[in-house]
Amino acid sequence: MPDRPVALGRAFYRRDPRAVALDLLNKVLLNADGRSGRIVEIEAYCGAADAAAHSWRGRTARNATMFGAPGLLYVYFTYGMHWCCNPVCGEEGEGVAVLLRALAPLTGLAAMRTARPGCRSDRDLCRGPARLCQAMGIGRAQDGIDLVGGAGGFSIVDDGVPPPAAPVATTRVGITRAADEPWRWYVPGEPHVSRR
Repeated sequence: MPDRPVALGRAFYRRDPRAVALDLLNKVLLNADGRSGRIVEIEAYCGAADAAAHSWRGRTARNATMFGAPGLLYVYFTYGMHWCCNPVCGEEGEGVAVLLRALAPLTGLAAMRTARPGCRSDRDLCRGPARLCQAMGIGRAQDGIDLVGGAGGFSIVDDGVPPPAAPVATTRVGITRAADEPWRWYVPGEPHVSRR
């Protein structure tokens, strides 16, 4: 176990998003304001090879960050009301990423509760991609920030907890294209995983 958390470097993200996704399980998402949570559920999106990926049909103003350098944070608005966030993976220009679907809150729970005033249980603070972004303070302003350098106030770190030896694999949630791909993984037995 490291003496202190180690920020994930560019090389960590410069890989196939399915490999990155599995290795992101049990890493920690940090907000410089003191909020943090352990990543317990993720989905991989594989660019031009994946009809469910925002980047499938090419670069647009909305998905431009997804084609950026590995380690950037791609943040998008969905259903006219929610933000979701994805560390960019692969090579620059490839358009692949990993959706962060759920966190187990670690620190800054008071700030998370303030950000999600209608939440009835701490278990639900970061349970689902939109709740996660709301609780952690992620929105439009964070699209394109660099998780590697942490200059945008966010980073993902390794605090010594390894990925699960046998993560649960399922199909992804809320999509209609490429819906049969088993590219959603979560930590088994984890109560903070989102419902299907």
